[in-house]
Amino acid sequence: MAVILITGGARSGKSKRAEMRARAFPGQPVYVATAEALDAEMETRIAKHRTRRGTDWIEREVPLDLVPALVASDGGGARLVDCLTLWLSNLMHAERDWEREMTELAGTLPRLKSPVVFVTNEVGLGIVPDNALARSFRDAAGIMNQTIAIAADEVEFVVAGLPMKLK
Repeated sequence: MAVILITGGARSGKSKRAEMRARAFPGQPVYVATAEALDAEMETRIAKHRTRRGTDWIEREVPLDLVPALVASDGGGARLVDCLTLWLSNLMHAERDWEREMTELAGTLPRLKSPVVFVTNEVGLGIVPDNALARSFRDAAGIMNQTIAIAADEVEFVVAGLPMKLK
């Protein structure tokens, strides 16, 4: 079993890299989508991702309950979770205890049999946000990324479509 975390900035090529990594494992890959199509722009983004991936994926839409989805899909092909930062945003918006759920996720990973490839955004490389909500999200994302990186077997940072192995 492998846990792989792929991070980088917006439009860096993270998802494409994660798809390639998940497909490299035996079995039919499972795409665990945390995004919700709440507007036309997001519907278009989701459609582009689906077209790029093709039809050989099992797709699961999981905006909130990520740990149960990973446990339920264990024992088959690799799972690609795209993405952790949207999951975090969903948890915060739903006023759920993101720290507890993140800790549960990190604690569940060593018990899984099938590989998991996570995509997450690196949001802490820019300027300090000008409002409390944005700063809170940036800080939470940094904590989450560090926690999952510690639990991961491999960590990659993608820039301009090029992966750099960090762990």
